[in-house]
Amino acid sequence: MTMALALPDTTAAAEDLLADLAADLRQGRVVPYLGAGLAQLLTPGAASPAPATPEALADFFAGKAALPRRAKGNAWASAQHIESYKHRSTLSAWMAEAFQAPVAPTALHLHLAGLGLPLIVDTWYDGAMRSALAAQGADWGEVQGISRAGIGEDRWYRFYDAGGAEVGRDAAAGWTTLLYKPHGGALPARNFLISDADYVEVLTEIDIQTPIPDVVKERRRDRGFLFLGCRFHDQLLRTYARQVTKRSGPTHHAVVDPDVLTRNEVKFLVSQGVTPIALPLKRAAAILAGAA
Repeated sequence: MTMALALPDTTAAAEDLLADLAADLRQGRVVPYLGAGLAQLLTPGAASPAPATPEALADFFAGKAALPRRAKGNAWASAQHIESYKHRSTLSAWMAEAFQAPVAPTALHLHLAGLGLPLIVDTWYDGAMRSALAAQGADWGEVQGISRAGIGEDRWYRFYDAGGAEVGRDAAAGWTTLLYKPHGGALPARNFLISDADYVEVLTEIDIQTPIPDVVKERRRDRGFLFLGCRFHDQLLRTYARQVTKRSGPTHHAVVDPDVLTRNEVKFLVSQGVTPIALPLKRAAAILAGAA
């Protein structure tokens, strides 16, 4: 690797750092940025009822249709092939099928839902985080990225209240907690950014922040981000993380497994000033939830 990560010297130091972040989290000074890897926190031996990684989603697509070699193993390219040769309605139906089984919230989801956080970013398509917010009786609503491909709308996102009804953007100002799902979600309305075509316009505009809701921009201001269950081994994932965290607080952290990081992931973390915390995700979750 051409760049080196500055990791805490010992496991104890990493745990102490995360304990400090847990305190900041409780004070609303840190925004949790959740990735698909939170499925690791399911009960030992339990399999996620929905695809738990982009690669697993690509495998799901491969089980539904014959894919060209270039698309195999890549969820976005697989989705584009399906959209191009079997229509958007087929892709949307298969995405809904992939995520139709409820994913139960973990103890970490429930802990975060009970903190009254101003902003939670959830980058996967399942409904675990929204289920946790509902279970905790939180005052919340969400905003989801939407596909503009073929919808004939000049919008980048939609807002939903806690009951799943679509509402206007002004409603978000009154929510204690805003759940932001930049790639959409299976619930409540099957909004999916998944194919290459979905991202064409978004990636053209995202550098000037147009696809990011104003309320997200407001609530990220002066706050750091804590990446949990996230990988950055794909350019799309790195781009979104970079743009969602733009113009936020000066310090960010990520719970990582340094043994699996790619060169591009290391480069991304270093270039973005993200402090890596080398702890198993389950141990990190226990510390954050105060169960350690």
